[in-house]
Amino acid sequence: MIAPPNTPPVIFDQARRLAARGRMRRLQQRADAARFVLADMVDDVLERLAFLRAAPERALVIGDWTGALARALAAGGAEVLRADPVPGPEELALDEERPFPHANKFDLVVSLSLLDTVNDLPGALVHLRNALVPGGLGLASFMGAGSLPAVRQAMLAADGERPAARLHPMVDVRAGAQLLQRTGWSDPVADGHALKVRYSSLARLVGDLREQALGNVLASLAPPLDRGAYARAQAAFAAQADADGRVTETFEIVTLSGRRPPG
Repeated sequence: MIAPPNTPPVIFDQARRLAARGRMRRLQQRADAARFVLADMVDDVLERLAFLRAAPERALVIGDWTGALARALAAGGAEVLRADPVPGPEELALDEERPFPHANKFDLVVSLSLLDTVNDLPGALVHLRNALVPGGLGLASFMGAGSLPAVRQAMLAADGERPAARLHPMVDVRAGAQLLQRTGWSDPVADGHALKVRYSSLARLVGDLREQALGNVLASLAPPLDRGAYARAQAAFAAQADADGRVTETFEIVTLSGRRPPG
């Protein structure tokens, strides 16, 4: 069957994406589970809202399974609806690539650590915009281009002359700004910042990715690394270590913001 001309390419597998997020929720029951990417995004959103002196009355928060952002907004007097592709007990199930059930309702919509793995990013941005009242503010943060250079180098070494697709294609700040303009946002802004985390082993880094649902959910499944390939990956990762024997990995966070045009 030939797909309609406007159908976006299938880069990510929806079932794998949901499974990874479900696994993340289970792993996060551990007291020492990594959650620094989401925590950084929540803090960044709160700083932006404080700078803008924004005090939303009705907010939709998507992807913050911790509830930290919702609690902070509620403490400021907002009515908050929480949603997630894999919802917890206090969350609405939501598919970012379909129209939201609550359109034209919120004066703030926030999406955290999700839009980097949707197949139709322009469509998802339209749905976020349409959930807002005219003049409402939208914020979306996700992993962007420039992330995980140490892992990328290790995987290239593991695969040798026949590299496989093991890490996601990612959006950079410039492309994000263009997407906001293309999808009809007013006052579009795209920016980014980097988180630097030091690791003593590739295994610990991979564990952090799994615990935060940041692993591979590509539709084209790469063959698993055999013992020899994994040994090459470990060696290439260790070769990037500093004098203390640790490798600094980069998590580049891209944030898109804008408003629904008035009228």
